[in-house]
Amino acid sequence: MPRRPIRVTGAPEAPLRAALAALRAELGIPADFPTEVLAEAERAAREPVLPSYDATDIPFLTIDPPASTDLDQALHLSRQGTGYRVRYAIADVAAFVVPGGALDAEAHRRVMTLYFPDGKTPLHPAQLSEGAASLLPGQTRPAALWTFDLDADGNPLAVDVRRALVRSRAKLDYAGVQRQIDSGTAEEPLALLRTVGLLREGLEVDRGGISLDVPEQEITEHDHTYDLAYRAPLPAEGWNAQLSLLTGMAAADLMLSSGTGVLRTLPAAPDGAVGRLRRTATALHIDWPHHVSYAQLVRSLDPHEPRHAAFLQECTTLLRGVGYTVFRDGTLPALTTHSAVAAPYTHCTAPLRRLTDRYATELCLAASADRHAPDWVLAALDTLPQQMTDGGRRAAQVERECVDIVEAALLKDRIGEVFDACVIDVADAKPTTGTVHLESPAVVGRIDGDHLPLGERLRVRLTEADPGTAKIRFVPA
Repeated sequence: MPRRPIRVTGAPEAPLRAALAALRAELGIPADFPTEVLAEAERAAREPVLPSYDATDIPFLTIDPPASTDLDQALHLSRQGTGYRVRYAIADVAAFVVPGGALDAEAHRRVMTLYFPDGKTPLHPAQLSEGAASLLPGQTRPAALWTFDLDADGNPLAVDVRRALVRSRAKLDYAGVQRQIDSGTAEEPLALLRTVGLLREGLEVDRGGISLDVPEQEITEHDHTYDLAYRAPLPAEGWNAQLSLLTGMAAADLMLSSGTGVLRTLPAAPDGAVGRLRRTATALHIDWPHHVSYAQLVRSLDPHEPRHAAFLQECTTLLRGVGYTVFRDGTLPALTTHSAVAAPYTHCTAPLRRLTDRYATELCLAASADRHAPDWVLAALDTLPQQMTDGGRRAAQVERECVDIVEAALLKDRIGEVFDACVIDVADAKPTTGTVHLESPAVVGRIDGDHLPLGERLRVRLTEADPGTAKIRFVPA
């Protein structure tokens, strides 16, 4: 599920940063790792279990935000006959984590990295996630190496995954990659990212899948007031994401063929959720004719346009039914697909930041080698979906409350002002309470009033905006 990335700037003692610190304390988000976990991580960093297959001759590169050091994926692309060869290396966390050890137990407690607007709470200690297990440039690292041979249209012809030693040659960022590709100065392994990415995007359209280009929201402090801006993702980010999707789809197919696995599944969105999203489109003056599908609309939007960027943020609400589905011994589940991907899919490309990816990788390695999965993987399968659900719920709560805090900070000095808005939801049990979406700034908040006109525009007055309590409230003007 795409996150709603929010970034804030400002001093730690600023009201917004203080409210985020208070949220961490309220939710019991751990600030540090236990001593025994750090000690085990130090030992693992010195003595990982290394594979025998050496692929360090392949000039891999990584593409991530400039400040990132927890590098899960490295890639290399080349031409192969009339098609292409994609090599995709994924950090091998299992080379460092002993099943049943302190490090493993802590990862099961944390489940996933939690992202706050002013920082993150990692799944694994930095000695591993930003050090010994990360695919940093110039360092030999253990990895799960995926190799895809694609035809001229980008369809997989052959898939292989095995453990290997890899060595990244360069750590690139999206803006730099985009400049090289646009200027024609990129060497072939990088230039082919555009070629293969566009082919895979075309196949996504053909199968009815949807990739949300969710913009980053940036909140900047100026003299104790805040401004909101959106940063639209670059095309290179989408092309890179297609490689991750390719891997997740291939991993799902491998596990389905072997009869044992863990899938990321999503049923079709209920009509009520789509109806709410249509009302959000109305609030933001986005034309959504009834004959136009959700997928068609999303592809027509420009994330550089603030109204479209705000709508794309809200589109993530259609992914709330997503879950993890385990199957074993050849008994396949009733639902095997992810409706947004429009294919079977699993998470396997971010093991430094997500617990389930380590297990999915082991299942794929076993299936590819036609052998049984390790006992420690099979023993964890039954409880893994609930752990991931609980971790996902916690991450969603963090995201939701961070959005509320940031939006309250944005409006805290505008109490009493009147805004143009649209009622996007009304509580069934309490029809005098609803939800409005402002036209500008694109904020969602609670409204109290009689006979709220669902789906219609109205003028609203801000009555409360408190970053400390993360509350925003309006009344009809």
